[in-house]
Amino acid sequence: MKIKEVLSALERFAPLPLQEDWDNAGLQIGLTETEASGALLCLDVNEDIVDEAIAKGCNIIVSHHPLLFRGLKCISGADYVQRSVIKAIKHDICIVSMHTNMDNARGGVNFKIAEKIGLDDVRFFAAKADEDAGSGVVGVLPSPMNARDFIMLVKKAFGVECAMCNELLQRPVRKVAICGGAGDFLLPQAISEGADAFITGEMHYHVYFGNEQKIQICVIGHYQSEQFTSEIFKSIISEACSQLPVYQAETSTNPIIYL
Repeated sequence: MKIKEVLSALERFAPLPLQEDWDNAGLQIGLTETEASGALLCLDVNEDIVDEAIAKGCNIIVSHHPLLFRGLKCISGADYVQRSVIKAIKHDICIVSMHTNMDNARGGVNFKIAEKIGLDDVRFFAAKADEDAGSGVVGVLPSPMNARDFIMLVKKAFGVECAMCNELLQRPVRKVAICGGAGDFLLPQAISEGADAFITGEMHYHVYFGNEQKIQICVIGHYQSEQFTSEIFKSIISEACSQLPVYQAETSTNPIIYL
C-alpha cells in the first residue's frame, strides 16, 4: 500500500477545497509513491512526534495542525519547525495535515466534540454555501441541564481542570453550539441560532462581555477541544487501509502548562 492511498482516504472524507483560504492543509512533506509502513496520528507535529514515528516504524504522520503554515525561506534548524522538517526528510517520513478541511467536514472535529458530550440531532450552522460543510455544529442534549452541571459534563468529557465561562446562565441548557479550536468568530451566529451554550477552545477576552444571560460560554482550551481528532483519522485510515498499522500519538504536544 502506498502513502498516496492513505492520503486519498483522508481527502475523500475531508476534501481539501473545504479548507479556509488562509490554511495550508494536505501534503506537507514526503513522497506519496512510497510504500506505507505505518501511520502516527496527532494534533501537532514537533521533533518529539517525529521521534515517536521513527520509534514505531511509521513513515506517515497525520496531524490536525499543519507543520508548514507559512513558506520556509531557510531550513537551518533554527526553530522546531525547521528541525522537524530536517528530521522527517532524513528518515523518509511523510507528513500530512488535515486542518480546517477536517474542521468543516461532516463527521469532522466539531461532530467529534458533539459526540463526546452526547448531543443529538447534530447539524451544521454557519454552513458553507452549496456545500455539506460548515465552521460549526449545533445539537441538543438528551435532556435539559442547569449551566453548572453542563459545564461539569464538558470538563469531565474533555479532561480539563478548568473551563473559562461567562456568568452562569439562569435558564436550562439544551441547545449547544460548538466550534473546536479558536471559535469566537462564531459566537454571534451561535446566539442567532438560539443556542443556550457555546463550546470552543479559545476566545478573546473582550468577546466575553455583553452576552450575560444570552448564552453560556464554555472555553476549554484549544488543544483540549481538538484532542480527539486523531480518533477520526484512525477510523478513516483503519476502514480504507485495514492492513496498515495505525497509532494515536502518546506524545502530548500541548505547549501550555497549568500550574
